[in-house]
Amino acid sequence: MNIFKKYINPSLKKKKRKIKKKINFSFELFPSSKLILKKNFISSINKINSLNPTFISITHRSNNRKENNTYNFIKTIKNYINFQLVPHITCINNTREELKNIIKKYLNKNIKHVIALRGDSLKLNKKYKIYAIDLIILLKKISDFYISVAAYPEVHPEAKSERFDLINLKNKFDAGADQAITQFFFDIETFLRFRDKCSGIGIKKKIIPGILLINNFNQVYKFCLFSNIYLPKWIKNLYLKSNNFNDNKIGLNIAINMIKSLYKEGVYDFHIYTLNKLNFSYSVCSSINLN
Repeated sequence: MNIFKKYINPSLKKKKRKIKKKINFSFELFPSSKLILKKNFISSINKINSLNPTFISITHRSNNRKENNTYNFIKTIKNYINFQLVPHITCINNTREELKNIIKKYLNKNIKHVIALRGDSLKLNKKYKIYAIDLIILLKKISDFYISVAAYPEVHPEAKSERFDLINLKNKFDAGADQAITQFFFDIETFLRFRDKCSGIGIKKKIIPGILLINNFNQVYKFCLFSNIYLPKWIKNLYLKSNNFNDNKIGLNIAINMIKSLYKEGVYDFHIYTLNKLNFSYSVCSSINLN
């Protein structure tokens, strides 16, 4: 038995589907001038382009309120690509006027799809005065943006409860959000249960699973600890047995089987957290055989 299928495939009964639907991929990059300067960057981007991504999201990176590395990165990368770029916009460290200026700058670049997030405070012990829902309302007042928001299958670390977290997500949809992209996860049934709970409280819009590619196990393990994400023991054991925490073959097979398992459960859209490993991301997505 394929060890990946043994552990990843959920035990839920599969529904027979007469018509196979296409898988849609979107990808996430974080802004880095070093990435653009790499000789193989254009080649890597062209590979991603061949997968016809629905969009490429650019994470928010700003060391202070005046410097917007996300905007600068998008302005530069637009010279190399011909697919949709979607910036993360965070609101916790900006005034409403500053947010309006940021939003209008993106509008001037003909960007109408954004990912609206609260973000993390640059100041310790800051009392939050603005949240993602406030940013959604502001975006809709300025223009008819297509808005993606964050969702948390394993509950946001700061949420008072799972119920509170779900209601917060529904409130974001009610305020004008169009779809949600989840935090990464490694347990398939966790996502499927979360999807059912979303449906149960009246969320009808698309919930896109976020897939984190394991290129460096130690790095991903730290992410899991920081974000309170459950990492199945069998994944740890695979890397321990391999004695190579940078074994791309293991990471590739985990991602492929997660995507195929979710596809069988009626999921057709996937957001790939690339960690800027574009060639590895291409290898994963181009290797998926749905037969």
